[in-house]
Amino acid sequence: MANQEETALPLAQTPLYHLALELKARLTSFGGWEMPVQFVGIGQEHAAVRTTAGMFDISHMGKFVLRGKQLVAQLQNLVPSDLSRLRSGEAQYTVLLNPQAGIIDDIIFYYQGEDNDTQQGVLIVNAATTSKDKKWLLQHLDPEQVELQDISRQKILIAVQGPQAVAHLQNLVEADLSQVKAFGHLETKILGEPSFMARTGYTGEDGFEVMLEPEAGVKVWRSLAQAGVIPCGLGARDTLRLEAAMALYGQDIDDNTTPLEAGLGWLVHLDTKGDFIGRDILEQQKTNGVSRRLVGLQMPGRHIARHGYQVLSEGKVVGEITSGTLSPTLGYPIALAYVPTPLSQPGQTLDVEIRGKTYPAVVVKKPFYRAKNRLGK
Repeated sequence: MANQEETALPLAQTPLYHLALELKARLTSFGGWEMPVQFVGIGQEHAAVRTTAGMFDISHMGKFVLRGKQLVAQLQNLVPSDLSRLRSGEAQYTVLLNPQAGIIDDIIFYYQGEDNDTQQGVLIVNAATTSKDKKWLLQHLDPEQVELQDISRQKILIAVQGPQAVAHLQNLVEADLSQVKAFGHLETKILGEPSFMARTGYTGEDGFEVMLEPEAGVKVWRSLAQAGVIPCGLGARDTLRLEAAMALYGQDIDDNTTPLEAGLGWLVHLDTKGDFIGRDILEQQKTNGVSRRLVGLQMPGRHIARHGYQVLSEGKVVGEITSGTLSPTLGYPIALAYVPTPLSQPGQTLDVEIRGKTYPAVVVKKPFYRAKNRLGK
């Protein structure tokens, strides 16, 4: 049998990797990629996004261009959300489902409208699931109706997030970004280069995600850095998204969790669309209720509930932490966990086992943090 070193694939690097090296970023392995986990420090980077502006290299994420006369109709069968409601320039956060209504991945579909009877859109998926998602899509989309182009390695993505993010970007682009609503998107030029820009993000703050050619992306990154936008790594991205109670695929949601269990019921449009993979399971859960729910937990002191720690009620194990951190913004530990539905109401007291000892936790409403005066809403 070959040893692990012989069989392990080398980590991929994004076109912005050399910029992370220039800044002496601390690197880590993530989803098959070598990515910066922090530049100046997670706390400083987190604070920058909450108070001014930060930027993230998210080029590792999967990027598909989809075209076809029946594009929306074909995708409708794969997700629980009603994509027929989208107009050109709008987007939908949703999930790909397996027959058990488990989440294959959480995705964003950006609908770019119809031209000469051909519909087009951009699909952004998670880095670690790009191959899995592509295989699933090719298995379930009619090749005579839909063409899928994988541009994951051809384009880069930069997420610019924070209260001042739009102002910084506006200095570089031709279009009036104030006219773009939340989850809106457009094609425009940035520093004279073609780009796809979407008012979406994974931090709970306003901002844009910018997709463009690698060489142009390097210029944009350097220009934003010179203007004072703080480079941020995966560490701050994780604490920011957790404060906003945004799910991380592979931890908070996976193939064995349904959107109703995960608190994503707002993505499930049973009343306005027809059949889709996993619909029968979601109909049963809607009628009978779910046995467990993903809840937010707040803990006193500074004892942090980490992924995999057990959740207890009256001394019995009832659940497990999926994500947890010491919230830089709030100053106390927060976590997400699956617990039985009867124990999921805000105010419910529970315990978390940390290194052999139990510490109190209380169920609270999500998100833990909500941006004030968030633009684009």
